[in-house]
Amino acid sequence: MRVIVIGATGTIGSAVVAALSAHHDVVAVGHQQGPHRVDLTATESITQLFHTVGRFDALVCAAGRAAFGTLDDLTDADFQLGLSNKLMGQVNLVRIGRPFANDRASFTLTSGVLSREPMKGSASISMVNAGLEGFARAAALELPRGMRINIVSPPWVAETLIARKMDPSIGLPAATVAKAYLAGVEGTMTGLTIDPRNHAGNTGGT
Repeated sequence: MRVIVIGATGTIGSAVVAALSAHHDVVAVGHQQGPHRVDLTATESITQLFHTVGRFDALVCAAGRAAFGTLDDLTDADFQLGLSNKLMGQVNLVRIGRPFANDRASFTLTSGVLSREPMKGSASISMVNAGLEGFARAAALELPRGMRINIVSPPWVAETLIARKMDPSIGLPAATVAKAYLAGVEGTMTGLTIDPRNHAGNTGGT
Protein backbone atom coordinates (compact mmCIF):
# COMPACT_ATOMS: atom_id res chain seq x y z
CA MET A 1 0.00 0.00 0.00
CA ARG A 2 0.99 3.61 -0.50
CA VAL A 3 0.85 5.24 2.94
CA ILE A 4 1.22 8.94 3.73
CA VAL A 5 2.63 9.59 7.21
CA ILE A 6 2.14 13.11 8.57
CA GLY A 7 4.55 13.98 11.38
CA ALA A 8 7.07 11.50 10.03
CA THR A 9 10.06 13.15 11.73
CA GLY A 10 8.59 13.12 15.24
CA THR A 11 9.17 10.53 17.95
CA ILE A 12 6.03 8.54 17.20
CA GLY A 13 5.99 9.37 13.49
CA SER A 14 9.51 8.09 12.85
CA ALA A 15 8.63 4.83 14.62
CA VAL A 16 5.48 4.54 12.48
CA VAL A 17 7.55 5.07 9.31
CA ALA A 18 9.95 2.35 10.43
CA ALA A 19 7.11 -0.07 11.16
CA LEU A 20 5.34 0.56 7.86
CA SER A 21 8.37 0.68 5.59
CA ALA A 22 8.98 -3.07 5.74
CA HIS A 23 5.84 -3.83 3.72
CA HIS A 24 4.49 -0.56 2.35
CA ASP A 25 5.50 2.42 0.20
CA VAL A 26 5.71 5.27 2.72
CA VAL A 27 5.45 8.94 1.80
CA ALA A 28 6.98 10.80 4.75
CA VAL A 29 5.63 14.30 5.46
CA GLY A 30 7.05 16.71 8.02
CA HIS A 31 6.30 20.23 9.15
CA GLN A 32 9.71 21.85 8.76
CA GLN A 33 11.86 18.99 7.44
CA GLY A 34 11.86 16.61 4.49
CA PRO A 35 10.88 16.78 0.82
CA HIS A 36 7.16 16.87 1.66
CA ARG A 37 5.87 19.34 4.25
CA VAL A 38 2.48 20.48 5.50
CA ASP A 39 1.05 23.10 7.84
CA LEU A 40 -1.96 21.51 9.52
CA THR A 41 -3.44 24.91 10.33
CA ALA A 42 -3.69 25.91 6.65
CA THR A 43 -6.19 24.23 4.35
CA GLU A 44 -4.21 25.56 1.38
CA SER A 45 -1.12 23.70 2.58
CA ILE A 46 -3.09 20.47 3.07
CA THR A 47 -4.65 20.77 -0.38
CA GLN A 48 -1.25 21.39 -1.97
CA LEU A 49 0.19 18.35 -0.21
CA PHE A 50 -2.43 16.04 -1.69
CA HIS A 51 -1.98 17.51 -5.14
CA THR A 52 1.78 16.94 -4.81
CA VAL A 53 1.83 13.39 -3.44
CA GLY A 54 -1.18 12.11 -5.37
CA ARG A 55 -3.33 9.09 -4.62
CA PHE A 56 -2.89 6.93 -1.55
CA ASP A 57 -4.17 3.81 0.18
CA ALA A 58 -3.72 4.96 3.77
CA LEU A 59 -2.94 8.12 5.67
CA VAL A 60 -1.49 8.27 9.17
CA CYS A 61 -1.25 11.49 11.14
CA ALA A 62 1.08 11.45 14.14
CA ALA A 63 1.21 15.23 14.42
CA GLY A 64 -0.75 18.00 16.07
CA ARG A 65 -0.13 20.64 18.70
CA ALA A 66 -2.19 21.65 21.73
CA ALA A 67 -1.41 23.69 24.84
CA PHE A 68 -0.96 22.36 28.38
CA GLY A 69 -1.82 24.62 31.31
CA THR A 70 -4.22 25.29 34.16
CA LEU A 71 -7.63 26.84 33.56
CA ASP A 72 -6.28 30.01 35.14
CA ASP A 73 -3.34 30.16 32.73
CA LEU A 74 -4.85 28.95 29.45
CA THR A 75 -5.66 31.84 27.12
CA ASP A 76 -8.00 32.04 24.14
CA ALA A 77 -4.94 31.62 21.94
CA ASP A 78 -3.94 28.47 23.83
CA PHE A 79 -7.35 26.88 23.27
CA GLN A 80 -7.34 28.01 19.63
CA LEU A 81 -3.96 26.35 19.06
CA GLY A 82 -5.38 22.92 19.82
CA LEU A 83 -8.58 23.57 17.90
CA SER A 84 -6.91 24.84 14.73
CA ASN A 85 -3.87 22.54 14.76
CA LYS A 86 -4.47 19.15 16.35
CA LEU A 87 -8.26 19.02 15.93
CA MET A 88 -9.18 20.77 12.69
CA GLY A 89 -5.81 20.02 11.13
CA GLN A 90 -6.53 16.29 11.33
CA VAL A 91 -10.21 16.71 10.49
CA ASN A 92 -9.19 18.59 7.35
CA LEU A 93 -6.78 15.84 6.33
CA VAL A 94 -9.85 13.62 6.06
CA ARG A 95 -12.17 16.22 4.52
CA ILE A 96 -9.68 17.35 1.89
CA GLY A 97 -7.98 14.00 1.42
CA ARG A 98 -11.02 11.88 0.53
CA PRO A 99 -11.01 12.64 -3.23
CA PHE A 100 -7.33 11.63 -3.39
CA ALA A 101 -7.87 8.38 -1.48
CA ASN A 102 -8.25 5.08 -3.29
CA ASP A 103 -11.21 2.78 -2.66
CA ARG A 104 -11.05 1.19 0.82
CA ALA A 105 -8.36 3.64 1.91
CA SER A 106 -7.91 4.32 5.61
CA PHE A 107 -7.24 7.34 7.79
CA THR A 108 -5.52 6.80 11.15
CA LEU A 109 -5.38 9.95 13.29
CA THR A 110 -3.97 10.72 16.74
CA SER A 111 -5.74 11.78 19.93
CA GLY A 112 -4.19 10.85 23.28
CA VAL A 113 -4.86 9.16 26.58
CA LEU A 114 -5.78 12.48 28.22
CA SER A 115 -9.19 12.31 26.54
CA ARG A 116 -10.16 9.53 28.97
CA GLU A 117 -7.55 9.90 31.70
CA PRO A 118 -7.29 13.67 32.26
CA MET A 119 -4.92 15.35 34.65
CA LYS A 120 -4.60 18.84 36.05
CA GLY A 121 -3.53 21.14 33.24
CA SER A 122 -4.96 18.99 30.43
CA ALA A 123 -8.30 20.76 29.89
CA SER A 124 -7.45 22.02 26.40
CA ILE A 125 -5.68 18.83 25.30
CA SER A 126 -8.38 16.56 26.74
CA MET A 127 -11.06 18.58 24.93
CA VAL A 128 -9.28 18.32 21.58
CA ASN A 129 -8.53 14.61 21.97
CA ALA A 130 -12.12 13.81 22.87
CA GLY A 131 -13.32 15.84 19.90
CA LEU A 132 -11.13 13.83 17.54
CA GLU A 133 -12.46 10.56 18.88
CA GLY A 134 -16.03 11.76 18.45
CA PHE A 135 -15.28 12.90 14.91
CA ALA A 136 -13.89 9.50 13.96
CA ARG A 137 -16.94 7.65 15.28
CA ALA A 138 -19.28 9.87 13.28
CA ALA A 139 -17.16 10.20 10.13
CA ALA A 140 -16.90 6.41 9.91
CA LEU A 141 -20.62 6.36 9.14
CA GLU A 142 -20.22 8.64 6.12
CA LEU A 143 -16.93 7.82 4.42
CA PRO A 144 -17.50 6.66 0.83
CA ARG A 145 -16.10 3.78 -1.22
CA GLY A 146 -15.35 1.51 1.72
CA MET A 147 -12.96 3.95 3.41
CA ARG A 148 -12.13 3.57 7.08
CA ILE A 149 -11.12 5.93 9.87
CA ASN A 150 -9.68 5.19 13.31
CA ILE A 151 -7.96 7.09 16.10
CA VAL A 152 -4.84 6.02 17.98
CA SER A 153 -4.79 7.28 21.57
CA PRO A 154 -1.17 7.07 22.74
CA PRO A 155 -0.16 7.11 26.39
CA TRP A 156 3.06 8.83 27.44
CA VAL A 157 5.92 7.79 25.17
CA ALA A 158 9.04 6.51 26.93
CA GLU A 159 11.46 8.42 24.70
CA THR A 160 9.64 11.68 25.43
CA LEU A 161 9.71 11.01 29.16
CA ILE A 162 13.46 10.35 29.01
CA ALA A 163 13.99 13.62 27.13
CA ARG A 164 12.07 15.41 29.88
CA LYS A 165 14.10 13.62 32.58
CA MET A 166 11.00 11.77 33.78
CA ASP A 167 10.48 8.10 34.65
CA PRO A 168 10.18 6.20 31.34
CA SER A 169 8.58 3.18 33.01
CA ILE A 170 5.20 4.93 33.05
CA GLY A 171 5.22 5.16 29.24
CA LEU A 172 5.47 2.93 26.19
CA PRO A 173 8.37 2.80 23.73
CA ALA A 174 7.56 4.55 20.46
CA ALA A 175 8.04 1.27 18.58
CA THR A 176 5.25 -0.28 20.63
CA VAL A 177 2.97 2.71 20.06
CA ALA A 178 3.64 2.36 16.33
CA LYS A 179 2.04 -1.09 16.36
CA ALA A 180 -1.32 0.55 17.05
CA TYR A 181 -0.97 2.67 13.90
CA LEU A 182 0.00 -0.43 11.94
CA ALA A 183 -3.21 -2.06 13.16
CA GLY A 184 -5.18 0.93 11.94
CA VAL A 185 -3.60 0.76 8.50
CA GLU A 186 -3.67 -3.01 8.00
CA GLY A 187 -6.85 -3.92 9.91
CA THR A 188 -10.51 -3.83 8.93
CA MET A 189 -12.01 -1.87 11.83
CA THR A 190 -13.43 1.62 11.53
CA GLY A 191 -14.69 4.29 13.90
CA LEU A 192 -12.59 2.96 16.78
CA THR A 193 -10.15 4.48 19.25
CA ILE A 194 -7.10 2.21 19.47
CA ASP A 195 -5.12 2.09 22.73
CA PRO A 196 -1.45 1.17 22.10
CA ARG A 197 -1.28 -0.38 25.54
CA ASN A 198 -3.28 -3.27 24.11
CA HIS A 199 -0.39 -3.94 21.70
CA ALA A 200 2.34 -4.01 24.35
CA GLY A 201 2.18 -7.65 25.35
CA ASN A 202 5.26 -8.98 23.59
CA THR A 203 7.52 -5.97 23.51
CA GLY A 204 8.96 -5.79 26.99
CA GLY A 205 7.44 -2.33 27.36
CA THR A 206 5.57 -1.31 30.47
